[in-house]
Amino acid sequence: MKNNRTFLLGMLTVVFVILAACGNSSDESSAGLDKQSPNNTTQNPNTDSSGADSAENDSHHDKANTADTRSETNEKADISTNELKEEDASTNQTASLKEEYLKKLNETKKEMDELKNNPEDDSTYALKKVEGDRYDVWDGLLNEVYEVLQKQLPSEEMDQLRKEQREWIAYRDNSAKEASLTYKGGTMEQLEFVAVQADITEERCFELVEDYME
Repeated sequence: MKNNRTFLLGMLTVVFVILAACGNSSDESSAGLDKQSPNNTTQNPNTDSSGADSAENDSHHDKANTADTRSETNEKADISTNELKEEDASTNQTASLKEEYLKKLNETKKEMDELKNNPEDDSTYALKKVEGDRYDVWDGLLNEVYEVLQKQLPSEEMDQLRKEQREWIAYRDNSAKEASLTYKGGTMEQLEFVAVQADITEERCFELVEDYME
């Protein structure tokens, strides 16, 4: 009987030992899981870092696109500025051309007035030569100005100017003829005719440059 009790106690002791061992194993397993969870947590920043890299790449891409947009805008601005400069240069060239011809006409007028006021002598022949020379000079300048306007004016305006010029030629000759009739049959008739032609042609040169040359 005593032996049976001793056997039972031994068996119970073995059972308790086994149960204790299982409990410790469970605790160690739980502790191991607890220790692994921080590792899992530390792995999350790696995932976040990948996202950060992606965001950084997107940021660089956006900056590159912005830089490209700014570059394109600057190029368009440069083109626009260059076009304006070219337009201003063209306007200045035209203005300079007009000023150049006005200066040329004024200098010619001064020379012709001096020639008219200082003939070689008072003979009709000498006076006719002076007026003839004046007419030739002004008529040459008129043709020169007319050629410049042919290049500058639009076709419609040039067509209108041609019509006006034909009418002006008739006006010039009729005016010269009418003025010369005052000396009809005399030595001054031809002189007056040429003198009036020269005066009207001079006026027309200034008119064309001031009114049409832009």
